[in-house]
Amino acid sequence: MAKDMTKDMTTGSPMRLILGFLIPVFFGYLFQQFYNLVDTIIVGKCLGVSALAAVGSTGSVCFLIIGGCMGVCSGFAIPVAQKFGAKDFAAMRRFVAGSVRLTAVIALIVTTLTVALCKPLLVLMKTPADIFSGAYAYLVIMLAGIPVSLSYNLLAATIRSLGDSRTPLVFLVVSSVLNIALDLFFILVLGSGVGGAALATVISQGVSSVACLVFVAKRYPVLRLSKGDWKYNSRDTVKLLSMGLPMGLQYSITAIGSVILQAAVNSLGSMAVASIASAQKIGIFFCCPFDALGTTMATYGGQNTGAGKLERLDKGMISASALGLAYSVAAFLIMFFFSRYLGMLFIDPSEEGILSNIRLFLVINSAFYFPLALVNIVRFMIQGMGFSRLAVFAGIFELAGRGIFGLVFVPVFGYIAACFASPAAWVLADAFLIPAYFFCKRRLGREYARA
Repeated sequence: MAKDMTKDMTTGSPMRLILGFLIPVFFGYLFQQFYNLVDTIIVGKCLGVSALAAVGSTGSVCFLIIGGCMGVCSGFAIPVAQKFGAKDFAAMRRFVAGSVRLTAVIALIVTTLTVALCKPLLVLMKTPADIFSGAYAYLVIMLAGIPVSLSYNLLAATIRSLGDSRTPLVFLVVSSVLNIALDLFFILVLGSGVGGAALATVISQGVSSVACLVFVAKRYPVLRLSKGDWKYNSRDTVKLLSMGLPMGLQYSITAIGSVILQAAVNSLGSMAVASIASAQKIGIFFCCPFDALGTTMATYGGQNTGAGKLERLDKGMISASALGLAYSVAAFLIMFFFSRYLGMLFIDPSEEGILSNIRLFLVINSAFYFPLALVNIVRFMIQGMGFSRLAVFAGIFELAGRGIFGLVFVPVFGYIAACFASPAAWVLADAFLIPAYFFCKRRLGREYARA
């Protein structure tokens, strides 16, 4: 039964396989964002605009640090997917053991450093004085919970690398429901403020992580590690780091641009911060399909590259791009007609200025959703093919886009410039990624021809 939970993506219709893998991943991201969305609604409605701005002002820092670590975990799963595709299960288990060891070290180092530097980071980002204490309370708890977050994300990435996208969904649902209940308890019953919202997130992730670990130990014979699997192997370590660190670096480089942009938005005042925070929460919710497409293509690319079936890569790219285009059009129409009403989930209808700002941000960003779809599809495909270091350059292009808008255009043109920052980053990243994909495919073709 446990073996049936894995999925071989090297045979069969690419569109069918991609859709079958994509749907559970999508619902997983959806539930993940759902509890983030509810978290924001509870904070905004129960604690007010200042608390909402405090939480929103930490978003880019969380993405920079936690997102970077999660990227490393995703990178560690690529050699696992490749060895699974090649049916080399002994090597696959060695990589799993190595990834656990490395993740523990990374979690310890990053948590210690970032918790210690939390206040200087907020000062560097020009966090407004009226929301500084709330932002610190939220951020320091989120950073202290990094080991919990990484343990779950490593487990989920490993399971998905074997073609099983359903099991992580189940535990995300558990985490989502628990997070909402704890939000209400900490904020409404205990009066813990924004710190309670962060604590609810960390606890719910911890419960989900432990439950997922127990499930994997019982239901995945192929992942049961022997004493020999834990033996240190320097080549495996180098391989894992060569995949994981570039992916983490890519997330962090992308996030640096977001931090620069956030600092520019912070200089516009609390109203702008609340507008961007609310709009981004809605936007992230609607971008779940793009994240799911990326995760799907990493597994699809990894398994087919490991199996040496390079002819299936283009077919997968075409299928995923068609899905991304169809959804992008639908999402834009929803944003154009209903984004103001979505903003009312967070903001009182009397806050006309903030609601107008939210609509402006969402309409502009959604007009560029197909370039965002391609960023995820192509970048993660390249990473699955084993070229994580090359994909880092996409992050540099995104950094350039957001950085230029944050440093140059926002101070001159204000809020409207902040709305165009991410679209500019996506278009610049695509300008690099699309040619890079064909380069990677040609290089793999030459390597397999020589083998």
